[in-house]
Amino acid sequence: MHTVTDQARSAALRTLLRSVGQIVLQPNAFTGACLLAAWLVCDARLACAALIGATAANVAAVLAGYDEDDTRAGLHGFNGALAALAAFVFIADNATAAAVAILAATGTAWLLAPWSRWLRRRGLSGYSSPCLIVTWLWLPLVNINPARVRPLHVVTLTPGLDGVFAGLAQTGFACGAFPGLLVLIGIAAASRRAAGWALTGAALASAMHLALGASPASFDAGLLGFNGALTALALGRSGWRAVAGGVLLAVVLQWLAGYSGLPVMTAPFVIATWCVQRAWQSSGHPANARNKTDSLS
Repeated sequence: MHTVTDQARSAALRTLLRSVGQIVLQPNAFTGACLLAAWLVCDARLACAALIGATAANVAAVLAGYDEDDTRAGLHGFNGALAALAAFVFIADNATAAAVAILAATGTAWLLAPWSRWLRRRGLSGYSSPCLIVTWLWLPLVNINPARVRPLHVVTLTPGLDGVFAGLAQTGFACGAFPGLLVLIGIAAASRRAAGWALTGAALASAMHLALGASPASFDAGLLGFNGALTALALGRSGWRAVAGGVLLAVVLQWLAGYSGLPVMTAPFVIATWCVQRAWQSSGHPANARNKTDSLS
């Protein structure tokens, strides 16, 4: 009996960690553990938020009867984790943030099935779009916390490149070069090639933003590189041209969105990736196919 219970707990923990790992498109429990470590270094509230959101979304997915293999791969939990992270980043009061996090995470799970079916008919993946939709629904109803999350321990890794590592940290709303390094280690544990794309995307996007006049402070905070990192991760299998085009488009979209003053989060990554995927399909190239564990059901 104890053995069965222990196995069930271990399986549940791996599912939870894979849900976190899917934030950076890696269905890997160790990747998820590295992201949790990055949040703990930055702010323990973020680690709690991610766990709350992933748990709520996975429970909702089970109740909705979603495919168990996809749930175990983390595909039904990562948008919930992201939605909960957004709640704790933008809402200062912990009690309110927790309530919104649970509701938003559950909402992403219920939205996932119909939204993913609609996208699949167009040859597209959902990525973090369910989180974006749900978050944008509640954001106008609250007073956004003006203070950004700050790392508790600031560690300088490589002068001039800290902003690139910080961009990797911002894929999960964390701040700082050291949390970003932990994220990179987690991605590399799943795929060294993916880690190379993530680092390249963050560096390329940061350089483009700086060329467009972005402030060094934004670079140091990692706000310039995270959409580029995610775009490169999503399009890496399609090659350099797809990655370069996607990162350029994500940079332009983020730059334009900056004039609105609204938190667009990962929307530039999602839209840029969709555009490149559609362009690749229209030109006769094979779509940037994510495998079964990477495609939403």
